[in-house]
Amino acid sequence: MKRGFVPFELERMMSVWENVVEYNLSESGVHPMSVRELMDDPAEMEELFSTELNYPQTNGSFELRERIAALYSGTKPEDVLVTTGCAQANFCAVHTILQPGDELVLMLPNYMQIWGIAHNFGFALKTFSLKEELGWAADLDELNDAVSEKTKLIAICNPNNPTGHILSEDEMDAITAAADRVGAWLLADEIYTGAERVREEITPSFWGRYDKVLAMGSLSKAYGLPGLRLGWVVGPADVIDAIWARQDYVTISASMLANKIAAYALLPEVRTRILARTRGYIRKGYQIFERWWEEHGEIFNLIPPQAAAIAFLRYHLEINSTELAERLVHEKSVLVMPGDHFGLDRYLRISFGLPESYLKEGLERIYHLIASTS
Repeated sequence: MKRGFVPFELERMMSVWENVVEYNLSESGVHPMSVRELMDDPAEMEELFSTELNYPQTNGSFELRERIAALYSGTKPEDVLVTTGCAQANFCAVHTILQPGDELVLMLPNYMQIWGIAHNFGFALKTFSLKEELGWAADLDELNDAVSEKTKLIAICNPNNPTGHILSEDEMDAITAAADRVGAWLLADEIYTGAERVREEITPSFWGRYDKVLAMGSLSKAYGLPGLRLGWVVGPADVIDAIWARQDYVTISASMLANKIAAYALLPEVRTRILARTRGYIRKGYQIFERWWEEHGEIFNLIPPQAAAIAFLRYHLEINSTELAERLVHEKSVLVMPGDHFGLDRYLRISFGLPESYLKEGLERIYHLIASTS
């Protein structure tokens, strides 16, 4: 019997409501930049206005791929494929590495795109967990039990969405060793790199730790540029070429303007400015969020996120997370993401990388509903 299509519930819920509600606390990146805020050089703006709206190089302009490659030690532009968002990078990479029936091991909780791809395209899915009782660290025994000789791909997210956990060196070594033990590919979603809350050090990449790594990146989260829809995958040049061949069937390329603006954003001095802005939003926003949830500690429990502009907040109420999120939309005009959409009920993913007054009002509306429910 043919199984029905599994929709991407998180993205559909966000698409339906994020531009309708008064307070959108569902995004996992910081408050987005405007073009004017990003490109503060009049000469650069004039060059952008003079750009012909032609097709770019379909794997990404050389200038952009060169700047992405500079972020990864020992990488050349031919090791980089520019994609229409990291979602496309994930989709095309998974379809390059796996055939129907192949075994995939996925970290949970996680952004559930690859989970849905596995169900819809006939991959054999196994999982391992980040555990709240371990401070959202990985259960490495569970990982090693899940990875078998049949495993072709291990997919992880670091820093993690939705928990904000940053894998330790020991965790990274263990995950790499598990892949190496069976010769599996390691797909590392690293789009929150640069959005660290508790340290200045940039989260290290899995790239270079093992010869079968695909490192995924994006300008959506740590850079506050989600509207560019600009992502990438870094990997061995022959595999990058094979992923590019799949992209030829999807969107052909990211847009010319996205390539131009992204190349500007990744200039070293501009990137430094952008990431400082991002960390400012995250660190100030978390202080507001922390005061709010601690005031209501009888209802909530939180392992503080180490990175990203999101908190994965556990609540002590007898109500399903999707039902609670839907009530917040309809009764308070606030959008947050239910834990159901990450594989764990009784949690909400709430964004705090937002302007102060907007964040405070959104949080108070959440509490007003929860107080009336408890």
